[in-house]
Amino acid sequence: MVPGMPTLAFLTISGALYGVSVLAERIKAETKEPEPRKKKGAAPDSPEEVQALLPLDVMELEVGYGLIPLVDEEQNGNLLARIRSIRRQFALDMGVIVPSLHLRDNLQLKPGEYVVQIKGNRVASAEIMIDHFLAMDPGDARHRIKGIETLEPAFNLPALWIPDAKKDEAVMAGYTVVDPSTVIATHLTEVFKQNLHEFLGRQEVQALLDNLSQRAPKVVEELVPGTLSLGSVQKVLQNLVKENVSIRDLLSIVECLADYGHSIKDPDQLTEFVRQRLSRTIIKSYLGSGNLLPIISLAPAIENAFQESIKRTDNGTYLAMEPGLAHKIIQAINKASEKGIVAEGQPVLLTSPAIRQHLAQLLARFLPTMPVISQAEIPADIRLESVAMVEI
Repeated sequence: MVPGMPTLAFLTISGALYGVSVLAERIKAETKEPEPRKKKGAAPDSPEEVQALLPLDVMELEVGYGLIPLVDEEQNGNLLARIRSIRRQFALDMGVIVPSLHLRDNLQLKPGEYVVQIKGNRVASAEIMIDHFLAMDPGDARHRIKGIETLEPAFNLPALWIPDAKKDEAVMAGYTVVDPSTVIATHLTEVFKQNLHEFLGRQEVQALLDNLSQRAPKVVEELVPGTLSLGSVQKVLQNLVKENVSIRDLLSIVECLADYGHSIKDPDQLTEFVRQRLSRTIIKSYLGSGNLLPIISLAPAIENAFQESIKRTDNGTYLAMEPGLAHKIIQAINKASEKGIVAEGQPVLLTSPAIRQHLAQLLARFLPTMPVISQAEIPADIRLESVAMVEI
């Protein structure tokens, strides 16, 4: 329109620009992420839309941005492969399926920090030094090495963060040296072990029974719902797992519950009968060579104090012990366990069947690693070795 300007050239350029703009809009439309599908007629604040926000992840691992290379398999991160291996091992050892771990990065965390959540609640956390190794002195290191002092997150043991350049020196000095992925995997293993009973909801127990019914349908049909409710079976399985007893031999457990469930409905009492049926499974990890089981015994006065403190009601039994006495007993058991260290096996606290359950519940918070075994859970061919006596 302006005199003296090259009309044809400008028309060509404007046409090309128009073509480019049309093509760009088309590409933008094709590559745009689709909106989440909504139910037909569902408004943004409708009950259907809000309900989609309600489910909680059973387990979640949040990591700081510095730990992303450990969980990104495209960057040769091996943490996810380790977690899959841990889940398989729990299924083999304990008979419990650990739910899959939902992983997400959290920019609010420190670069090397991670948090483990179960059902939306934080249960464990720690901070890793990126590009470092964790060195722990097993007690016989030849000499001390320099590093950044810390605590190993799974067991709160003294440790050192050392750079890669000092790894060989630490190994030669006798230190146990592990990489960050191993540190996190070990911590997760302990978290799973401590919270394993929370993964046994009714739905999970029903799935275990359904799997068993493919091999032994009659015994499952007799037990649930004919003899016991699903909730009672769940409680028994949770009781076993809380004390680190494997439920992989589910057939023996179900048969025992079917035997006693007609006359006994209290899950805690049923648990004791199941433990007696699983006696070999329970004690095998504590045995030394030659079927020798190291035991810590209770003085008769302590046994009597427990029996006198057990109260019976229509809803079951409970322990009503004076707190001061309970504290003294816990201290005495801890002292005896320190004396009763053995070269092979692990000492167990041996009690009468009547008080085993209540003593185990008392120790669960203060001495969670102390196994409590009743005399009825010792097979006839097991030899006992007394290593300490609990006295007050």
